[in-house]
Amino acid sequence: MIKRAIVSGGGTGGHIFPAIAIADEIKRRNPKAEILFVGATGKMEMEKVPAAGYKIEGLEIVGLKRKLALSNFLLPFKIIKSVMKARGIVKKFNPEIVVGVGGYASGPTLKAASMLKYPTALQEQNAFAGKTNKLLAKKAKVICVAYEGLESVFPKEVIVITGNPTRKNMVDIKGKEAEAYKFYGFDPNKKTILIIGGSLGARTLNESVVEHLSKLQETDVQVLWQCGKLYFNKLKEQLSTLTPDFEPVEQEGELNLKNIKMVQFITRMDLAYAMADVVISRAGASSVSELCIVEKPSILVPSPNVAEDHQTKNAMALVNKNAAILVKDVEAKEKLIPEALALVQDERRCAQLKENIAPLAKPEATASIVDELEKVARK
Repeated sequence: MIKRAIVSGGGTGGHIFPAIAIADEIKRRNPKAEILFVGATGKMEMEKVPAAGYKIEGLEIVGLKRKLALSNFLLPFKIIKSVMKARGIVKKFNPEIVVGVGGYASGPTLKAASMLKYPTALQEQNAFAGKTNKLLAKKAKVICVAYEGLESVFPKEVIVITGNPTRKNMVDIKGKEAEAYKFYGFDPNKKTILIIGGSLGARTLNESVVEHLSKLQETDVQVLWQCGKLYFNKLKEQLSTLTPDFEPVEQEGELNLKNIKMVQFITRMDLAYAMADVVISRAGASSVSELCIVEKPSILVPSPNVAEDHQTKNAMALVNKNAAILVKDVEAKEKLIPEALALVQDERRCAQLKENIAPLAKPEATASIVDELEKVARK
């Protein structure tokens, strides 16, 4: 049983929410456990972690820009400064273990922890390992992964295949269909497509919906569409002009059109999953893991704006087993919505995808990860 732990990483929901899931499991086992997060100042974790009930410290660390930028020249100085600050944080908090989940802040934090001889652990969500985790792997006591084939980048003797941590409240969907339709104001007699582009949104998915807006509204299919907070206001203006014959109903953070509910952010993902007949999603590791657990027929559109194209590798782990459909980002505007509309009406294909995705689920992944952390934690 762990009494004190530091969890570090973030930058995107794909790193933050698994980190919170790990912390929640530690607290479930030991309600008196003290957990401190270390993130990057100005990034999403500085908002999401306190909202989940945990304390967080921020490091002034940024990533390496792909193009020439002044911040690249300042990066070595920021790394040194962040390692020094992280060293102070770790020493003061005196954890039994320091866990890195990937993202800018985990590098300095786990480096500092290793220098101070605290045991470190890594959680790698993707089929292709991130640069930060690659650099930290040599000192890690255990590396929890979700995919096979990472022996080429991590020491084989410390790899444990656990699956990715998921928040129980997001994937617990059994028996919630009636509640879901009522919550979102949807018709239980109609097919439902769920579109999720990550917590910030996905431009390509949004453009695909706008491109085929009239086609969606002509069908008898209803759509719950998370567009992301970066795009909501602009889309709200755009859609209002594209539907002159239908008066949009606007509420805070959502816009209701004919057959379509566009929301800035889905707060009850469990209910969204519960009523979805087909899910359109990016192929982030957390999203893929959730889709496996909820067993939904899915169309994955990997983001091209990620390191080493790791989302395509995540998606192909399902596609190669006929457990999901892949639509390339460059083809999405033309093909995505027609593909989704065809799939949602094809009950045989949906049943096949559900049957094939179910064995890939690892619903006990979070518990397995904490089991491994407890083995290596310094008492």
